[in-house]
Amino acid sequence: MEKEIKAYCQEAAAGFLALADLAPDIRNATEQMIEALRNGGKIMFCGNGGSAADAQHLAAELEGRYLLDRPPLPGMALTVNTSSLTAIGNDYGFEDVFSRQVQAHGRRGDVLVALSTSGNSPNVVKAVTMARDMGVVVVGLTGESGGKMDGLCHVCLKVPSRFTPMIQQMHIAVGHMLCGFVEEALVK
Repeated sequence: MEKEIKAYCQEAAAGFLALADLAPDIRNATEQMIEALRNGGKIMFCGNGGSAADAQHLAAELEGRYLLDRPPLPGMALTVNTSSLTAIGNDYGFEDVFSRQVQAHGRRGDVLVALSTSGNSPNVVKAVTMARDMGVVVVGLTGESGGKMDGLCHVCLKVPSRFTPMIQQMHIAVGHMLCGFVEEALVK
């Protein structure tokens, strides 16, 4: 087991080091988020499973605080209202659980951060499409292929892995960078 532990850690370390190659895209995503917030907009997050948990985590970093004491920033996870999720899922289908919430809450100039390790989750892809149609900026967090989201997002942050646990670990690291840079820019 120790050999496997070391191999896992080495793979994780290599992936995190490779995130540096995404610096221009991370900067672009950060700038989109800062602009939205400065203009009175909000940041919405969505994803399934572990990505749903990451969506909630990152929204909380904005609404509460990341590292700096500051006023709360408008971030919302589209994964938390079980009444909306179950009503929309029951009445329209699971593919619509995020897109209908984007349609209800999104405004031109807002940002949707869409998380999908494959980039192909039908409900996330549908939310991305709805957001784009509404003039909402879309930042995607995917694995290295980008899936369907690669061609749909304004900025698609394709982390360098095809292994779901590694992708999710890197997504939260990228999310922390985004929240940290946004926080710094808006506290100045």
